[in-house]
Amino acid sequence: MKGTRVSRDPSVRVRFCPSPTGNPHVGLVRTCLFNWAFARHHGGTFVFRIEDTDASRDSEESYQQLLDSLRWLGLDWDEGPEVGGDHGPYRQSERRSIYLDVVAKLRDAGYLYESFSSGEEIEARHRAAGRDPKLGYDNYDRNLTDAAKDELRAAGRVPVLRFRMPDDSIGWTDLVRGDVAFAPGTVPDYVVVRGNGDPLYPLVNPVDDALMRITHVLRGEDLLPSTPRQIALYRALIDVGVAERVPEFGHLPYVMGEGNKKLSKRDPQANLLHYREQGYLPEGLLNYLALLGWSIAEDRDIFTLREMADAFDVTRVSPNPARFDGRKCEAINGAHLRLLAPDDFASRLVPYLAGAGLIAPEPTPSEQELLAAAAPLIQERMPVLGQAPGMLGFLFVKDITVEADVQAKVLGADAAPVLDATISALSGLSSWTAADVEGALKSALVDGLGLKPRKAFAPVRAAITGRTVSPPLYESMELLGRDRSLTRLRAARELVPA
Repeated sequence: MKGTRVSRDPSVRVRFCPSPTGNPHVGLVRTCLFNWAFARHHGGTFVFRIEDTDASRDSEESYQQLLDSLRWLGLDWDEGPEVGGDHGPYRQSERRSIYLDVVAKLRDAGYLYESFSSGEEIEARHRAAGRDPKLGYDNYDRNLTDAAKDELRAAGRVPVLRFRMPDDSIGWTDLVRGDVAFAPGTVPDYVVVRGNGDPLYPLVNPVDDALMRITHVLRGEDLLPSTPRQIALYRALIDVGVAERVPEFGHLPYVMGEGNKKLSKRDPQANLLHYREQGYLPEGLLNYLALLGWSIAEDRDIFTLREMADAFDVTRVSPNPARFDGRKCEAINGAHLRLLAPDDFASRLVPYLAGAGLIAPEPTPSEQELLAAAAPLIQERMPVLGQAPGMLGFLFVKDITVEADVQAKVLGADAAPVLDATISALSGLSSWTAADVEGALKSALVDGLGLKPRKAFAPVRAAITGRTVSPPLYESMELLGRDRSLTRLRAARELVPA
């Protein structure tokens, strides 16, 4: 973008690391977008990694949906599934041996210890001490003797491994929120390996970041409370020779839905696939998601993905929650539809018209010709591609059905003289162009019957398209042709009550 200074730093490495559970949601995409834009702005590396260690929740279907969704959106990655890279594998389920090796190093260095306490025992100790029983782990097992451990094992108890948090405060300068600090003792030791030996997310996520040389972690605000644990673990990983640095953190604001609540996966408004099915453009949807916490300029809402990457500055992301506004999202998408070249716009309508059975998936020459002529009639009038079958369907079928509610609204008894005059005026036309049709209708209905345009043309529109809202009437009739237009007008006339 003209006047934008792009800060190049090829050493920048960021990651997007979703879990393959359920459908992709727009909050997840917003996080991906900001990481992608940050990497592209700096000329760095965008790593795509799959966190699929929870076999009970992860699915191959969700994994494939993630890949397909990012491809559709155009958010390409430099390392990751299907691309490869020097730091793979890029699915956590394939990295178990790596994690176990790191666990051994951390344990040998004294950063991990065995913990036998159950949740019930932890709560009981809090109650006995007059504390809130929900305070969480109390670091009780830190200094268990070998004899005590042997006794617990003999009783059939199986320990987990916990990370030993440092006793000093932990703080950082957040790229979005500024200085953040957690006081000593406010973050208890946490579990990193289950009793069965399975490494957990709090361990494998920072280990992957360390081994993949991630320099900046941009993630949701909900993960901020876990950051002190990760920073402490990074420092331990540096000490045992696994990590080179503690990455910089930036915690992105919540995306809010209805009723001042965080937009959840279960909210229909959050489902990315819904927007794809409805006919949102990738560029339109991403433009709107970029506005959830960031702006390219105070007086500008519409921009391309490339322009966003050139201008993106994570320190300008607002820390305040961003509200998802469906109407604005639709309006932004409509603006991008209008920016498309006519032939591009027409080609993007094909899957939706074909899906409705109106044209072939590979349109015939006649279908292509009609679509090329019809597409400009609706490009300025609709916000999503999914409206195309309703707007243009009347052109691609032999006969239409005027729905009962449309009949009741505009084909009452007073429509009879309108349709009679229309049929009479159009039957005598020597040529059939939009201008000819317009002149004949205005002369017959506005001048001849003395009707206002809205009252005059509503029955005609319903007869031609079956709808009360349609593309421009005269141009539609030109495309439909004389014979089909007159046939539909006569059929509508028969629907008018005597």
